[in-house]
Amino acid sequence: MSYTCTATSFPIKVPHTLFHSRKFNDVFPKNQILGTLSFSSKKNSRFGFTNQTISLSQCCSQTNFLSTMDEDCKLEVSSTDIPEGYCKELEIAVRAVHMACLLCQRVQDNLLSKTSEQVHSKEDNSPVTIADWSVQAIVSWVLSEAFGSENVAIVAEEDVEVLSKPSSVGLLEAVVRTVNECLADAPRFGLKGPGTDLDAKSVLAAISRCNLAGARGSKFWVLDPVDGTLGFVRGDQYAIALALIEDGEPVLGVLGCPNYPMKKEWLSYQNGYRRILSRLTSQTSVSGDRGSVLYARKGGGKAWMQPLLYGEKNFVWPNSAKQIKVSSIDNPALATFCEPVEIANSSHSFTAGLAHSVGLRNQPLRVYSMVKYAAIARGDAEIFMKFARAGYKEKIWDHAAGVLIIEEAGGVVTDAGGRPLDFSKGVYLEGLDRGIIACAGAKLHEKIIRAVDASWNSSSL
Repeated sequence: MSYTCTATSFPIKVPHTLFHSRKFNDVFPKNQILGTLSFSSKKNSRFGFTNQTISLSQCCSQTNFLSTMDEDCKLEVSSTDIPEGYCKELEIAVRAVHMACLLCQRVQDNLLSKTSEQVHSKEDNSPVTIADWSVQAIVSWVLSEAFGSENVAIVAEEDVEVLSKPSSVGLLEAVVRTVNECLADAPRFGLKGPGTDLDAKSVLAAISRCNLAGARGSKFWVLDPVDGTLGFVRGDQYAIALALIEDGEPVLGVLGCPNYPMKKEWLSYQNGYRRILSRLTSQTSVSGDRGSVLYARKGGGKAWMQPLLYGEKNFVWPNSAKQIKVSSIDNPALATFCEPVEIANSSHSFTAGLAHSVGLRNQPLRVYSMVKYAAIARGDAEIFMKFARAGYKEKIWDHAAGVLIIEEAGGVVTDAGGRPLDFSKGVYLEGLDRGIIACAGAKLHEKIIRAVDASWNSSSL
């Protein structure tokens, strides 16, 4: 393969995802390449191009959907030279989750400053807000525009039953308004928004495009629009989780954590105090990075974190992304472990007993949503254990994105029997052995697995 670089008068950033293989990394720096980059090859590209230049927006994006911000970087590759790993899908997913995070921040700020009229209950009595439906509509619309609705299968938590009732006209209007306000910001994220505002029918169609039937296919997206809704309505931690599943395994995962700050020292504040400080702090200051987006793709061996946009800044891929790694702690006595806040679907008593048995000294980090996975991937905690109470079944959208991000950051996630989680059985993690254990490394994981085996028979689960 031959390659040439033609100088230009301005710098351009080439996404690190394009240079995933060892060969690419040895030749080019990941962070920035100056000039226009092109590769020449006589082999046929997997994209169907022969002996022609493919722009970055063609290789990693869809030219009629992404903005022209990346058009100056041109890439010509052969089928053997393209790094594996869903370059285009990852970029679109990250942009969509960033949009969803800002939508949720707006809704949460409004929710906390007013009444709880925006909160409703589902049949399982878990709260659902305007944010749930709005995020689902946004992500569905973005993915469908990028790849074609006929090519996109999405499994997501919410349906349109409540929104479709005559008594929910006001609620539906609020969702439609929220969706259109978010799509109006699409150019900030390098995306092309709709020509006109979406009407209620279009918003309902986008939401209902996400259904449980999609989990029957070999390749589908899985979305939890607001994971940890209870944390969301309380002004606490929550996450937007998006993953692509293929043949029963997550191949890419994006985790938006709007209240999980980039800087670890902010974690020393209780969430309530941190929200107050965030409001008092200028949105244009560095400490405005009150949220983050984490992402990874299977086999990359790396996970990344970006700050959320604030002020009037525009998103530029990869948007100041920095690599994250799990903690190097492998001594249980020094580790911090996470567990769910809710006691309805997990056993705090068992995890507390297990923690005592392995000598854990630190207090557990009880946090809502898949932010627990983010904490381990970033090195802020070392262990996540969840042992569901009898009758509770784990859903795939509560784990898929987080599992992949931890694994690519260097961690290990299995069931309590040490087996990988199986995402091929529908919307539930069927065949789960007792519970889920995520650890910062293989040595620590092995110690926790042994401790679970030793403690299980004496537990009341």
